[in-house]
Amino acid sequence: MILDLPASLCGPAVRESLAAAYEKGRLPHALLLEGPPAEALALAKHLAQAAVCTDPEKRPCGHCAACVKALAGSHPDITIAGGSGGSRSFHKEDVAALRSDAFIRPNEAACRVFILSGAQDLSVQAQNALLKILEEPPDGVQFLLTCDNAAALLPTVRSRVQLFSLGNQRTDADNGLANRMAMALCAAKPSALLYASAPLLRDRPLQRATFDRLTAILRDALALRCGGPAVGPEDAAAASALSRALTRRQLYRALQETRRARAAVDANANGPLLVTTLCARLRAAAGK
Repeated sequence: MILDLPASLCGPAVRESLAAAYEKGRLPHALLLEGPPAEALALAKHLAQAAVCTDPEKRPCGHCAACVKALAGSHPDITIAGGSGGSRSFHKEDVAALRSDAFIRPNEAACRVFILSGAQDLSVQAQNALLKILEEPPDGVQFLLTCDNAAALLPTVRSRVQLFSLGNQRTDADNGLANRMAMALCAAKPSALLYASAPLLRDRPLQRATFDRLTAILRDALALRCGGPAVGPEDAAAASALSRALTRRQLYRALQETRRARAAVDANANGPLLVTTLCARLRAAAGK
């Protein structure tokens, strides 16, 4: 069976992974979709629609009665729950009600789907209450959690869900954040780099995109310093400035630190601590 996932909902890596799992009948019972709230929720709703769709070949078809109800937000086997939007506003009582509902047989579809929107707002008690049902879910139940930062969830919760990051849809192409960080690394003022990196503190998708681009800038700067050509002409000014300001050894050390930070993002490191630490290590690498 084919999962129809429009390119507008997620990047190619996520799309291919989800489609392959769906086609082989190996879609995990619990998914965590990390990314901007609107995008993550849109993908969760699309997956929920696919789960209740009755088309035998491609889902969601968008035309069957189940799809029509899902699109209208009235399908009885799709439940969307979430907090009030404040930190830790998703409480233990909310999860307890959800757990009870999960053991009720589906009304119309072959399964029941529970979307937990804004899972970063789950209180610690709520997350612990969720663990049991994630460990031993009833048959025919699908959990779709959305969050803007997977690091906000307990490691025990993250270990029981399959994480899909939508961060590859976002880049800093418009705001030039990676370029500003590169130029700040050349600056004498110690706080310049911290100020430039401030938008990254609690935005994990943006961290991924920015660290990837900063890695490319540092790589090009090192190539220029060694007498070679730069690969990314769109960042030529920043790469050129870095190649003039830092030695080959300093550029190499800065490149390694950025690569480590990028890997740490995927390991769900604490965002603010990661960004602050990277700034300090980049300054040290640059001999400042």
